[in-house]
Amino acid sequence: MATNILMPALSPTMTEGKLAKWLKKEGDEVKSGDVLAEIETDKATMEVEAVDEGYLAKILVADGTEGVAVNAVIAVLTATKGEAVDAPTPTAPVAAAPSAAAPAAAAPAAPAPMAAPVAQGARIFASPLAKRIAAQNGIDLKTVNGTGPNGRIVRADVEKAQAAPKAAPAPATAPAAPAAAAPKAAPAVAITAPHTKIPHSTMRKVIARRLTESKQSVPHFYLTVNIELDALLKLRAELNSKSPKDGAGAFKLSVNDLVIKACAVALKRHPGVNASWTDEAIVQYDEVDVSVAVAIPDGLITPIVKGADRLGLAAISNAMKDLAARAKTGKLKPEEFQGGGFSISNLGMFGIAEFSAIINPPQAAILAVGAGERRPVVKGDAIVPATVMSATLSVDHRVIDGALGAEFLQTLKGLIEEPLSLLL
Repeated sequence: MATNILMPALSPTMTEGKLAKWLKKEGDEVKSGDVLAEIETDKATMEVEAVDEGYLAKILVADGTEGVAVNAVIAVLTATKGEAVDAPTPTAPVAAAPSAAAPAAAAPAAPAPMAAPVAQGARIFASPLAKRIAAQNGIDLKTVNGTGPNGRIVRADVEKAQAAPKAAPAPATAPAAPAAAAPKAAPAVAITAPHTKIPHSTMRKVIARRLTESKQSVPHFYLTVNIELDALLKLRAELNSKSPKDGAGAFKLSVNDLVIKACAVALKRHPGVNASWTDEAIVQYDEVDVSVAVAIPDGLITPIVKGADRLGLAAISNAMKDLAARAKTGKLKPEEFQGGGFSISNLGMFGIAEFSAIINPPQAAILAVGAGERRPVVKGDAIVPATVMSATLSVDHRVIDGALGAEFLQTLKGLIEEPLSLLL
């Protein structure tokens, strides 16, 4: 019996990806859990594991193929070696590259929706971890849509079902909601100067789409505060001097590590900022998970420091170094960059004094951190030099009003200017 292997959806925003490399070849025996291939998604390069056992009878999508749509048939698995394989019926097409001679690129087809898992007898196709999480939280797997290979339920599907609000059923006679109008494309401009065309990567396309949607649909407003850093820099130097030279306990704190900790403590004190907008309600997160923007070759990614309010400074520093290193090599796991309740973007190391960042939905706020600079500061009747950093909070006004945003920044300013409180 032949089984189609489908292009999996490896992130919530993925509609297509690149099949970077097959790690099995035609005729190889495949066991459950074997790594079949490497897939480049809109976020990272990830390994795809086999769910079923058998033999890899036919590879339909070659190494290096870009624009492979989610749910497209990429290979065929058979129960016995050498078994004849009929031409598979693809569940979704491979997205074709636009012809160079075409006057305009056709709109890409939407990916086929992933079917709900099919029970065979009493069995539902789900990973052991997904089953355990569902059992612990009282979730019926029959109601969960699987996004893994062949509709298999994975951990992310159960967590999504757990977090999803229970929407009331719509009346049968209610008219369908009108589709959101697509943003008007900029008029085509003939480029006559000598130039080089750099094709869009999958990540760049997703960044462009999500940030355009954020700027058009989220009512941004901005609050800026100037924060003195001298006490924080002194504490950082003292703590770094006490680090072991090497070994498991070694650390080297950066200013960004202390900013992460200060933001986490401020979020714990102002839970209304650690929140998201939905049509049914404002969702306030129980955990303080801080996303931190990291530049990578194709764009940026926001790995998450989870439970940052409970972590010590050394733990935050070491976690951030590990996340950033793996982000730059495309080795982050989905749960390490999907989620988070608040973001930080720091361009201070590039000498940027001040900037405003675009909110990363569904989060309601992002902090843009500038460089620490020597500036004149009035203290009493005297003007004295101080190291000052400008920080700008971009806020979703549907979730956070001006007063709440200002209170959060005042708390953040106090924590950074009196950093010993971060050690308590």
